[in-house]
Amino acid sequence: MLKTADHLYLQIAENLEQLIIKQVLKMGDKLPSVRNLSEEKGVSMSTAFQAYYHLESKGMVESRPKSGYYVTFCPRRLPEMPKQTEAVKKPSEVTVHEMISRMYLHNSNPEILKFSSAVFPVAQLPAAKMTKAMVQAIHRLPNGGLGYDTLQGNEDLRRQIARMSIGWGGAVTEDDIVIAAGCSDALSLCLSAVTQPGDTIAVESPTYYGSLQLAENLGLKVLEVPTHPITGIDLDYLDKAIPKFKIKACLFVTNFTNPLGACMPDSHKQELVRILEKYDIPLIEDDIYGDMYFGKERPGICKSFDKNGLVLLCNSFSKSLAPGYRVGWTLPGRYKEKVLRIKRNRAISSPSLPSAAIACFLENGRYEYHLRGMRQTLHTQFMRHLQAISDYFPEDTCVTRPGGGFVCWVELNPRVNAFELYEQSLKHKVIFAPGRIFSLQDRYNNCLRISYNNAWSKAVEDGLKTIGRLAKKLMS
Repeated sequence: MLKTADHLYLQIAENLEQLIIKQVLKMGDKLPSVRNLSEEKGVSMSTAFQAYYHLESKGMVESRPKSGYYVTFCPRRLPEMPKQTEAVKKPSEVTVHEMISRMYLHNSNPEILKFSSAVFPVAQLPAAKMTKAMVQAIHRLPNGGLGYDTLQGNEDLRRQIARMSIGWGGAVTEDDIVIAAGCSDALSLCLSAVTQPGDTIAVESPTYYGSLQLAENLGLKVLEVPTHPITGIDLDYLDKAIPKFKIKACLFVTNFTNPLGACMPDSHKQELVRILEKYDIPLIEDDIYGDMYFGKERPGICKSFDKNGLVLLCNSFSKSLAPGYRVGWTLPGRYKEKVLRIKRNRAISSPSLPSAAIACFLENGRYEYHLRGMRQTLHTQFMRHLQAISDYFPEDTCVTRPGGGFVCWVELNPRVNAFELYEQSLKHKVIFAPGRIFSLQDRYNNCLRISYNNAWSKAVEDGLKTIGRLAKKLMS
């Protein structure tokens, strides 16, 4: 639990933030002094100062020497939202784009400022506490973890994941869970369990390019479903597309999609499950960003509405805790035995030590504390990035408003080719993810994905300024 003082300063900050967003407090307005705010709210001056500091870190207010705090955020100046994506005529064969390989090549260069990576900086992860957990795991495991783990995975970790399921309305046991080598491995196991080469699966559009590569590796065709940047996939379109295109499975990120950042309302999740039950179609639900929410409550998942075992939930600790440990998991429902059989043929078991170390970390209650800090940091950094895009990108730029996760989607004037912009930005040692790699169709050429995982700094602001300046140049 947060301390009472923490609750107070966040509550005060959130109230002021809403007044600013609703433009009750307008850009340039002077805010009450720290002393007046403390007296008005009946809190200490320290708590009042924390509230202002919190808003200042988001770029919503600024402190002026000997003058006080002023509103700097203006909703009217923010870019518009992109529209829902358009439908495609038929499924596509999957091909891997050279752009993806090129982007990954530059991602490894430490001299380049990257807005292309949807992962939390390693320097901000709890390295010391994870090292302690690893030592605990070595002492706990038989023979220090040198032997094979069980096929289903570390029992302590599965038990901790089952306890975590309370947060999203789950009622599962450790026997329902299968440990995998990261979320990508969990997705691969589940897709392999419910499809055959040549089958068609449905995905969001735009969708994470890793999902397209996974489909290619499994010999699958892909139908891209129109997706709204706020509410997610078009359920009416999907309902008609399943019989028309003989879809065998769906692969959706229901919370904070990559790259749009859309979060499907819980009522839509329930309706999605109903549609899939009607056709007896499995859903592989990728919830890797579900814990990175900016609001007060974690969004729900489709799995909580699943009564027939059709939803195969996948997640991992790669985005939130330890990317290098490669620990993921799945709740494969009625497909559990098939998933285990495929895992046995591929890998025999999961690595012992990383799973046990994460189990130790979770046991001590450190994870939720870590997530709270991460969520606040990401929300603050998104607000900063959004304002910079508003200030430095062309006036007709559209930007999504994710309620969590690591990324936002930027739609530029159609005259701007995002891959050409990528090449120009690379010369200035700044990169992002071009929109074209998030689709199999020839679309999103004027779009890009910006990750706001970087801690806000002058270098980050200058990097966004560079991309904006080059985009304007390409329009001229």
